Amino acid sequence: MVRDGVWRTSTRSGGEGNCVEVAGFAETVGVRDSKDRQGPTLTFTPSAWTTFVQAAKRSTAQA
Repeated sequence: MVRDGVWRTSTRSGGEGNCVEVAGFAETVGVRDSKDRQGPTLTFTPSAWTTFVQAAKRSTAQA
């Protein structure tokens, strides 16, 4: 995860607006709703985010 504070949307989202955005910051990873950019943001430690992404990839590979 790049820690530059830039919000990114997955290239697999299809551009329909029903997705989340992720940004890497110095000490956290932020996740927000792309339709409500001024709304709440969830934050995770970098290690928790990495664990989540790895688990999601394993789950998708098994489906």
